[in-house]
Amino acid sequence: MPIEDRDDAYLVTHGLASDTLSRLRSVETEQVAFRKGLVKLGRLCGYEIIDGRMETEYVEIETPLEPTMGERVKGLDDVVIINVLRAATPFVEGLLKAFPRARQGVISASRDESGGRAEDGSFPITIDYVKLPEITEDDTVIVADPMLATGSTMNAVLDHVVENAPEPEHLIVLSAVSAPEGLLRVGDAFPQADLLTVSIDDYLDDDGYIVPGLGDAGDRAFRTT
Repeated sequence: MPIEDRDDAYLVTHGLASDTLSRLRSVETEQVAFRKGLVKLGRLCGYEIIDGRMETEYVEIETPLEPTMGERVKGLDDVVIINVLRAATPFVEGLLKAFPRARQGVISASRDESGGRAEDGSFPITIDYVKLPEITEDDTVIVADPMLATGSTMNAVLDHVVENAPEPEHLIVLSAVSAPEGLLRVGDAFPQADLLTVSIDDYLDDDGYIVPGLGDAGDRAFRTT
């Protein structure tokens, strides 16, 4: 079963997705391969969303020889992808290979490390830029961020996504790796969202980083420190 229900989240169990994530985790994977791996993982996750969350319909097709019936995916024109800058950029590039006609939104959000971690484990979040398309009740909305750690950033992003918008048909939070604490925090705050991830990792360290994780996805993809 490509998408498996794990109570707190849904897990992408496709073998190639697992293989790609394992390569991304390796400290020996350099920038270009890391970025391409995120693109590949985004594409695979997009295909799994199509297979696991979107319906199909039968349509008449005129082939060069005779009419026949074919099957088409419904709702491919009603997809919104939200790019959580900056780490999600290559991840979203892959998603767009599965959803080339998707409307796109961008939210620049980051931890305010100087503010310190609160007693509940969350961080203050700085939102620098928001540009979202119109969201309708017919849409499948995918909010993509490779790392779901404490859930603080994702909750701040989702606040902007759902503000003044009707509830979409599907609201999907997509990550490559997630920490149990973050899944619980986002799930409690946004029970209407499906939390979809390739891996539920072990825990968060004292600095709020996912262990074993894959390092800072933005730094590794863009070769910054």
